Amino acid sequence: MDLKGVQKAVDDWIKRHGVRYFNELTNMAQLTEEVGEVARIIARRYGEQSEKDSDKIKDLGEELADVLFVTLCLANQTGVDLQKAFEKKLSIKTKRDHDRHHTNPKLKS
Repeated sequence: MDLKGVQKAVDDWIKRHGVRYFNELTNMAQLTEEVGEVARIIARRYGEQSEKDSDKIKDLGEELADVLFVTLCLANQTGVDLQKAFEKKLSIKTKRDHDRHHTNPKLKS
């Protein structure tokens, strides 16, 4: 499924199971909360903080999917075509960053 299809799947889910989209400000707060949950897992599992027993059962994939879901909601309700936006961003990054990363001594192993 491409991003256009994923956006439609979220919209269909909202129409079937939700009452409506939360407003943009509420979804932005939710997105921030979900990103925080991802950060907590990364900091404890891959960073230097110790992981509590209650953190060990958290599923990073599920938390990343939560971030994606709320991002898709925001795109839908603001009229953003993420497929088009992503393709444009990938093109920009490809042109801008290809040589920069290959010549970055910090990235040499």
